Amino acid sequence: MIAYKVLETDGTGRLSGFRWPLPGADPGAWVDADVVPCRSGVHALRPVDLPYWLGPAIFEIELDGSVEEVGHKIVGPRGRLVRQVVEWNDDAKNAFSALCIDRARELASAGPATLGDWVNSSVETGPILLGYIAERIAEEAGGAAAARAERELQARWLAERLDLRG
Repeated sequence: MIAYKVLETDGTGRLSGFRWPLPGADPGAWVDADVVPCRSGVHALRPVDLPYWLGPAIFEIELDGSVEEVGHKIVGPRGRLVRQVVEWNDDAKNAFSALCIDRARELASAGPATLGDWVNSSVETGPILLGYIAERIAEEAGGAAAARAERELQARWLAERLDLRG
């Protein structure tokens, strides 16, 4: 199964601290782990999960074995990095940030006046926080379904812009 993994640019896990074998001309080495969701295992993301976990680098990962869906991620017993998604570069990060700022302003303008305080961000705030801000404004204005719809819009934008599979 092909999925995605958000890591530091050197292949280090942002939460685990594990340093993944990086791919070169060939995929990286296989990594095996016992599966205990949110504790151990090879955690990865479907394109729809990416807005919740964005970071410095996105890698395509191949998972092997039985894969479980756990919230906004998937986990399996084995995986290897296939390639870095080089399309997730400064231009894409800035474009995603701009999308989220535009969405936040659009959503806030349709909601209570207090939501306007959220939209005084700039692209430099970064894609991770700006995606969250747009989601929170959507939730305040329209509830949980609106928040999910906002993250789905973000996921579609990422999948299209980064030419992601899955």
